[in-house]
Amino acid sequence: MKFLKRFLLHSFFQLLLVLFIVFSFFICTSLLLGYTKDYRSISKNLTKADSTFFDNRISVKGNHVTFSKDIKKLANKQKGWFIVLSRSGTIIGTYHAPRQQSRHISKSKLADMLMPVGPSAIKYHSWKLENGSVLLFGQKNWTNILLQKVEAETVWKKQQLRLSDPTRKQLGKNGAWVQLINANGNVTAAYGTTNKKRYSYHDLLALRKKQNGDTAVYLDNQTNQALIIGIKQPHALNEWVDSSTKKVRNSIFMVIALLFLLLVWVVFSFAYRFGSPIFAIVKWIEQLSKRLYEPPHDLHGESLFWNKDGRLKGKYRLYKDLIDSLLQLTNMLKQNQLQNRLMSQTREEWIIGISHDLKTPLTSISGYAQMLESDAYSWTEKETRAFARTITEKSSYMMTLIEDLTLTYRLKNNALPMAKEKVDITEAVRRTVIHFVNEYDRMHFVFHAPKEAIWTAVDPKWFQRILDNVIANAVKYNPADTTVTVSINAIEHHLLTIRIEDDGNGMDSQTLAQLFNRYYRGTNTSDAGNGTGLGMAITKQLVELHGGSINVKSEPGKGTVVRILLPVLL
Repeated sequence: MKFLKRFLLHSFFQLLLVLFIVFSFFICTSLLLGYTKDYRSISKNLTKADSTFFDNRISVKGNHVTFSKDIKKLANKQKGWFIVLSRSGTIIGTYHAPRQQSRHISKSKLADMLMPVGPSAIKYHSWKLENGSVLLFGQKNWTNILLQKVEAETVWKKQQLRLSDPTRKQLGKNGAWVQLINANGNVTAAYGTTNKKRYSYHDLLALRKKQNGDTAVYLDNQTNQALIIGIKQPHALNEWVDSSTKKVRNSIFMVIALLFLLLVWVVFSFAYRFGSPIFAIVKWIEQLSKRLYEPPHDLHGESLFWNKDGRLKGKYRLYKDLIDSLLQLTNMLKQNQLQNRLMSQTREEWIIGISHDLKTPLTSISGYAQMLESDAYSWTEKETRAFARTITEKSSYMMTLIEDLTLTYRLKNNALPMAKEKVDITEAVRRTVIHFVNEYDRMHFVFHAPKEAIWTAVDPKWFQRILDNVIANAVKYNPADTTVTVSINAIEHHLLTIRIEDDGNGMDSQTLAQLFNRYYRGTNTSDAGNGTGLGMAITKQLVELHGGSINVKSEPGKGTVVRILLPVLL
């Protein structure tokens, strides 16, 4: 069943969606945490970044270089500058870089910049960008600069730091600290915020691996003392990194809260999506059991299942097949109810009409019979014959009514034998038209037919009944001087059409719609009492038994056209 497949697929995809969201959340969270950790490390020290980090933030187009705002901000925080070299060594872009004596840097010069011999006041790091250019990040090597100044102002023999005011000011500006240690690792003199009193071998090894700043060491070979200087990470940069970390942490908590709300929404959505439609469908079935053949509506009188534009609402689309079947059943039950009411009403009217039609001739027959039987009068031979003729006509009419009733039930039960013969339709129709011309001189008849014969297989008796019924209606239900035109034509040697057209009263849409229904008696006849309500129903069934079809078109005041299609006998 399509509904079951759709239900299973819908549930499966909904579950996949939830799993995908949860999985995506954990992946994104892991990536975000990893990125945060890396970015925090890079925020402290740009030299720890890889080339991809810079490719996404530095755009090189020909000889034009663009630096993003965040890379500029990091350079400012770390008091550094950028230089971008082309593949040939030409400087094509800079940011806050010191003025260069030349726009070209040779390979030997670049090697000296990256790997200086001895202490250098400037340190450089390099990366190869995506387009092949080289990025240099330079910083003043304050540890070396300050180390040279402090070393010049150290009294080694007395183990003292005699720092001048400018040197102290420079150390304070850079957040630097200085320690003088002897051969045993004891701190003999210090400047700056540090509580370290003694260094072990492991302390000295770990000193170079610290991630919170730069350190430098100078060894005085004469006194076997060492001067250690370190620069801490700027406080402003710490605050900026902590602020970024806090924002990321808050974002993660927010994502977790949103994920929880999403899961709650999914649960309630499932309950609403599956429960509400089933409740509405059950309500619909209850209405059908109470013979209320309409889809249910809400409190405002609006449809529960369809929008105003006729489209099925979203939550009911899963049950489309079931709803379509219920709608089809509802319409069928409603149509059957209307047809039963109409049939009952039509049958009652027909029974009343037939009773009246039978009662009228019976009254005449009874009256004339009593008159002939009476001894009070002596009737002449002419009068007796007139009475007999009237009794015969009324009896024939009653027999016609009974035969029509019997015939329609035989046709309904497929119990009418057909004895088909090869007949020239043109000649058969011509004789019928001549008969009506001789009998009804108040009407005008026109006949059109091809010269050659058109042969087909029909039952002569019942085919004659078809023609009589259709032409008799054109005569009976139209005023005098109406023109009735009968035409015969062949259609591509496979079909023939018999067209009976009049320019009389025509029929309204209600009469036209009910024309082939049993028991329906037209209301536009001036000859009340002569219609059984079975003639056109019998005609249609007889035409279909001959393998043909019948169609009627009519408008009030514009006449009626009846077209009969029959197969041609090849």
